[in-house]
Amino acid sequence: MGVVIESSVWEPNPAIYIFLFVCCCFSIFLFPYASNHHRTSTIFDHGISPSFLRFQRSFLFVYSLASVMEGLWSVFGEYELASYGLSREQMIQSLCYGYTTALFAAPFLGVLSDLIGHKKVSLIFCILHLFLGIWKRFAEQPSIFVTSIYLSLANTIFLFSFETWMVTQHEKQGHRQDSLNDTFWLMTFFESAWFIASQMLANWLIGNSSEKNIPPSSTIIFLATICFIFVTRGWTETPGTGSFKEYSRSFYAYIFGDKRIWLLAWAQMCLHFSIGIFWILWAPTVVADGREVQLGLIYPSFLASRMLGSTIFPCLTSGPSSLRTEDCLVYAYIVLALLLSIVAYDYQEIGFLVTLFCMFHACLGFILPSLARLRTMYVPNELRGGMMGLSLAPANAAILLSVIQGGYYRNVGNSALMAFGVLGLLLAAVCMHALKQLGKQPYHNWHKQ
Repeated sequence: MGVVIESSVWEPNPAIYIFLFVCCCFSIFLFPYASNHHRTSTIFDHGISPSFLRFQRSFLFVYSLASVMEGLWSVFGEYELASYGLSREQMIQSLCYGYTTALFAAPFLGVLSDLIGHKKVSLIFCILHLFLGIWKRFAEQPSIFVTSIYLSLANTIFLFSFETWMVTQHEKQGHRQDSLNDTFWLMTFFESAWFIASQMLANWLIGNSSEKNIPPSSTIIFLATICFIFVTRGWTETPGTGSFKEYSRSFYAYIFGDKRIWLLAWAQMCLHFSIGIFWILWAPTVVADGREVQLGLIYPSFLASRMLGSTIFPCLTSGPSSLRTEDCLVYAYIVLALLLSIVAYDYQEIGFLVTLFCMFHACLGFILPSLARLRTMYVPNELRGGMMGLSLAPANAAILLSVIQGGYYRNVGNSALMAFGVLGLLLAAVCMHALKQLGKQPYHNWHKQ
């Protein structure tokens, strides 16, 4: 007599999406009442400048298009690797190509963005996506090596160029400085929302694709063209007139010579490293021991949690009991470290794991706009791109080393890699505490000296 063992595929309860959506709406609509006793310039102000609203909406529209393109390639890339039948070693090699490219390209692109203008570098982002879409549209089997390089370059630009252009033009157009906070958390909110939309779009395109690569690539071509047109016609910019020698002298004086910026850069680097480790290991952790899971249904819950976390930022920084950003970040980094340490050292059921991961992303939603706010406080706008690109380089190097040792050679286990992420987050908390102790001192525009 045979014994039949029924296997079930774990799926998140659909109610979780409704819960996160309601929480996001509640948090957003509650904010005006929570901040009545400590008014700042917010999206709920009726007296806010119409010129600023046009500027903000124009930027968020282009940033949303860029987010959709990044999200489409992220989802379609996994499908493409699986459809070509690549081995595990080849998939790891594609990751290594990408992180190696980002390691060397991030500092160069950051400095280039400051020198020639963030608008031009953002146009390069559109061109990279446009070229890759055309190539995949007509090539029978595009090179994974070239694909990884192009996507890595585009992702590196996405991480800093759009934000840097927005902050620089915000200042040049004379908008109120405190209104930047709204744009920062809206960037995280819109990015997460459009990542969810891009996953739905990618799955629909792949499911209705009669010929491999054509619908997703054609969509990328269309989006990249629209984004290119809006950046070209809708964005204005006056690049710096200083030479590379003057820029290098100022970069050394302000970035390398300011302990506060060093601490901020290390905190950004540790966060980027931990996020990279998380996205590499979360799926293997969930499906460990042969567990069957609908990963595509879990991914949106992470992003929805990040949306919810971003709505907490204005409440904590603009409410009646507003806290100092550095204080909030110390606690947020510690919470991230605790959440990741539970996953690293204790076996958990799928439901509890997903809950921990959602809480992890909710904290991320708060941390990302908070770091953007600190960059505005401490880093001169003329050096912002170089500073952000420089902080990405050691993080990419650490992730590359982790992928090689843990994924390719298997010398380090997944739990150990997550433990390194925990150490990085604790180090970031220490950096934020030290930054608070140093305090804020005003800087001067370097090109005026």
